[in-house]
Amino acid sequence: MTSGDKLFGRFLGRQPLAIDEPQAAVPPQAIGLLLVLVLDQQGRVLSMSGPLRHALAQLPPGIEGAHLNDYIVPGSTQALEGRPADWSGQVLDLEFRGLGRKTLHLRGWVQRWSQEWHLQLLDIGDLIQQRQQALSREQCQVFAAQISEQLRLCNLTRLADVLHEQLADLARYWHIPCLGLALLDEQEQGWVIHSCYTAHDAPRLWQDGQVLGTGLDSLNGNTPLRLNQVQGLNEHPRLQGIFAHREGFLVPYRDDHGVAAWLLCGGYTVQQHAPNLLDRDWLMLTAALAGPLLSRLREHRHHLHLERLEALQGLLGAGWWELCPGTSEVLLASQLATSLQLPENSMRLPVQAWLELIHPADRDELGSRLQALQLGKPLLLCVRLHTPDPTMPARWYRLQGQALGQGENQRLVGFMLDISDIKNQQQQAAAAHARLDNLIASSPAVIYVQRYLEGALQPSFFSASLQPLLGWNLEDCTDGRLVDWVHPEDRDLYFQRCRQLLREGSVHSRYRLRDRDGDYHWVLDEAKLLRDDLGLPVEAVGLWLDVTEATLATEQVRQSEERYRILVEDSPAMICRYRPDLTLTFGNRPLAAYLECSAEDLPGSNLGNWLSAEQREGFERRISLLSPEFPVSTAEINLQLPGREHAWWVWSDRGVFDDQGRLQEIQAVGRDNTEVRRSQQQLTQSAKMATLGEMATGLAHEINQPLNVMRMAIVNVLKRLDNGDIQIDYLTDKLKRIDTQVQRAARVVDHMRVFGRRSEVEQQPFNPAQAIDGTLSLLAEGMRGKGLELRISEMGFEVQVMGFVDQLEQVLINLLVNARDALLAQREKHSDFKPWISVYGQRDEHSVRLWVEDNGGGIDPRLLERIFEPFFTTKPVGVGTGLGLSVSYGIVENMGGRLSVSNGQDGARFCIELPIAPADQITR
Repeated sequence: MTSGDKLFGRFLGRQPLAIDEPQAAVPPQAIGLLLVLVLDQQGRVLSMSGPLRHALAQLPPGIEGAHLNDYIVPGSTQALEGRPADWSGQVLDLEFRGLGRKTLHLRGWVQRWSQEWHLQLLDIGDLIQQRQQALSREQCQVFAAQISEQLRLCNLTRLADVLHEQLADLARYWHIPCLGLALLDEQEQGWVIHSCYTAHDAPRLWQDGQVLGTGLDSLNGNTPLRLNQVQGLNEHPRLQGIFAHREGFLVPYRDDHGVAAWLLCGGYTVQQHAPNLLDRDWLMLTAALAGPLLSRLREHRHHLHLERLEALQGLLGAGWWELCPGTSEVLLASQLATSLQLPENSMRLPVQAWLELIHPADRDELGSRLQALQLGKPLLLCVRLHTPDPTMPARWYRLQGQALGQGENQRLVGFMLDISDIKNQQQQAAAAHARLDNLIASSPAVIYVQRYLEGALQPSFFSASLQPLLGWNLEDCTDGRLVDWVHPEDRDLYFQRCRQLLREGSVHSRYRLRDRDGDYHWVLDEAKLLRDDLGLPVEAVGLWLDVTEATLATEQVRQSEERYRILVEDSPAMICRYRPDLTLTFGNRPLAAYLECSAEDLPGSNLGNWLSAEQREGFERRISLLSPEFPVSTAEINLQLPGREHAWWVWSDRGVFDDQGRLQEIQAVGRDNTEVRRSQQQLTQSAKMATLGEMATGLAHEINQPLNVMRMAIVNVLKRLDNGDIQIDYLTDKLKRIDTQVQRAARVVDHMRVFGRRSEVEQQPFNPAQAIDGTLSLLAEGMRGKGLELRISEMGFEVQVMGFVDQLEQVLINLLVNARDALLAQREKHSDFKPWISVYGQRDEHSVRLWVEDNGGGIDPRLLERIFEPFFTTKPVGVGTGLGLSVSYGIVENMGGRLSVSNGQDGARFCIELPIAPADQITR
């Protein structure tokens, strides 16, 4: 066998006949890409020859008699097990260590030459590479087919998820750290990352929906583009931002629309990770991704476009139609048939049936236009539908049509659009225009046009309303006679108006014009100057509005305001306006005089500065209760004026609210009530002193009784002293009894002194039980001494009310004294009568009630309504003043309560109802 035959047999994979053939005298010569190794019986390399020996890696120094395995890449030594004699007759595929850490793929066989073995090897790296490329291409084709099928068959709602899954599989299969698919958006504003995938250990370069701009437009869209940090980014600086200064790989996808997609591989060196994939393989993968995706997306957009078109036609009541001359039929779009209210499946009608849908007034013209359309003349017509009910509004349609093609291939197509709204609006506009013309003709307004001529403005048009307004017409104001209509005092103003109109382009003025009867009218002149394209004046358009009545009314209002101002300033009442925070915005002179300041200093000052803390809090609380439904509030307020006693004003407020019901300002009127208040206090004090006078007899008994006890005790002590049998215990007991009676008399006198004092100015919180105890300390003993039974019940609860404890005592004293007198009168009539008086209290969540009842038979029902009137009394002449119940009623009312009377089963029942003081007032 020749060496050529052996070489041919190596490529065919045939085994050489090394053992049976005779031994050659000389070893074969190395030819081509051949490596010949001479081995000993143990497989050690004795020598090597052939061109490939220079491509082998050098062994480390110090190794002598190296074995063949020392030259082989680990993992491929399994074929060299045993000795060279065991390898004979086998085809050996070995991977040798090459220079630069390369691997040499060699195929060969061993032959025996004398006592040596010759291993002849040929380089098959190109075949290995072609085989790997073929396998990679086959895998790439299978992978591309799977991707394309997945994207074509998946549901549209899962298209984005399926695309992301395919990108993830592609990135994992070819070890791509960051992978993204960029598409050109619909508005062609740049490239957008449609979907991307990033490995868990790689930086995130992109995100879904990220706009990349137009940086990809300048790239060659025919072949993939490889970028490295040295060359690629310098050649394409606009890609630096896209790949974040990292290496990258870009694969385009081109279709009928041009470059429609780019597959971006970030941080990826394709020569290192996918050396067996060619550019056409990457183009195939990108096409498998982008082709079905773009097809589905365009199909979806087309579907949406059709849906929007159908919806638009349905909303507009529009649609296409086509006339078939051969069959004399017309085809209608489904939306148009629905708009015409035709039965279902009525999209093909005879032409005559279609014409019968049109109003008779438009039917003949449409038939004539259809005939002209067949001759090539375009159709444009507005028609009405025939409505059986004449009361229904007309439905208008705009018909357009044109002829497409010629001869037998001619098609007559068109479009119908519901323009009922437009027609109705046109009719309404025409009616409104007519009404406007009539309104201008009969209104106190004149529209005029003045033509610009040689620097002057000459009238060229007046509306018909000039005649009824002034009695003039256009001929009456030619040759500059318009100035004669102007009032002599206003002519300078009119000339100034003309100059301002020419200088500034617009004017707003007011002057008087004379009518034909010689009367003058105030007119409001609004005018604007119109210019041509060169900026030169052309004409002035303006409006005269008769404002005579408004001008005269304004003058009357001004005079009325002057009278109002005089009335307010000279009024004896205090008038002011203030904001919700009590800051004054206006005050008249009487208010300033009371507050000892000037009227100019009042705005900006705070009304609360003249109120105590309690008064101000109550004032603000009352203001906060104002509402649009209840805008008025009246109260009596107490002010602390400098250097004076407390002043009392009767104050009335009215709130001013905005459209949302928010309080903006308060208008107030007040009058000084200090003298009346003082008179009321004096009256109360007089009634109190009258009550004390009536109590004098009972008080004398109260004081006389302890004095008698003390006198008797002293007499008994003196007798014992005279007899000489005085005892210390007896004397001590008598002295303690005397001391007790003295304290009793002192308490009565002290309470009378406290009761007789004037009340405080400010109300204070107190317990109503204190007033009951004080009243009983003055009257209890006297009433029991006269045989009256007092039924006093414990309150059983603790409450606080606002007021004056001595005044409440005065009310209770009046009620008890009146009950005592009535009971004593009843006992004179009936000797067996057992009189009693009951005092007890009740409360609920908001108020406390004190009841005073007796069994004196009650009050005549005819007198119940007058019982609280001043100077009204049922006692005999000369007995009582008639002020007790009246004053008591006023006292309870000033404390915010109510005093009422009714008849019970046994007698009169008086009720004192007082509001319970809030907790914040009690704490102060």
